[in-house]
Amino acid sequence: MINVTVQAYVFDAYGTLFDVHAAIARHRAAAGPDAERFSDIWRAKQLEYTWTLTLAGHYVDFWTLTERAVDYAFARVPSVDRALRPQLLEAYLQLDPFPDAHAALAALKARGTRLAILSNGSPRMLAAAVDAAGMAGLVDAVLSVEAVRVYKPRPEVYALVTDSFDLKPQEVVFVSSNRWDVMGAASFGFKPFWVNRARMPDEYRNFAPLRTIHDLAALPSVDR
Repeated sequence: MINVTVQAYVFDAYGTLFDVHAAIARHRAAAGPDAERFSDIWRAKQLEYTWTLTLAGHYVDFWTLTERAVDYAFARVPSVDRALRPQLLEAYLQLDPFPDAHAALAALKARGTRLAILSNGSPRMLAAAVDAAGMAGLVDAVLSVEAVRVYKPRPEVYALVTDSFDLKPQEVVFVSSNRWDVMGAASFGFKPFWVNRARMPDEYRNFAPLRTIHDLAALPSVDR
């Protein structure tokens, strides 16, 4: 059972609420047989850029990194027609939410729980995704790393939550499908939940999640 002092649930966006592979899924036929490989490279490079730039003391907004990463994916996977670039980037602005996302947020909201999104995404990207998914009325805040100009898992990013809600870290449940993000949240002092959709092995055992769940549908019942 989760301690009753929990005051807010905070969600990562990309990979947790929104399917990062939905952009290529909409154009899979046009992309061809290497569509999944292309999407995997796109996502991996996007994240790599956030980590390396932050380590080097630089910041470039997430949309620009998304564009650079898709260009790298085209270079690595030339079988995917570069003419798809505008359509793929447009699709990334309105990624499909996971089927369980809206219902989980709505169930928590119905209990009076404060909800927020904390994401690497730029404000424009997050606003587009949240609006397209019909989630705007469910979350109390959408927090972007743009405010601190560093990326997760830097502690300054997680502090956006405690500063915005005037809470202690242990009063926040943080939900992410990205194990490195869960590690950062655990290090900061949040109560992290790992949404391990793909049943991946644990990588950061010294920074364990409070709970591991396999989909968001399990979330509203875990503290009952």
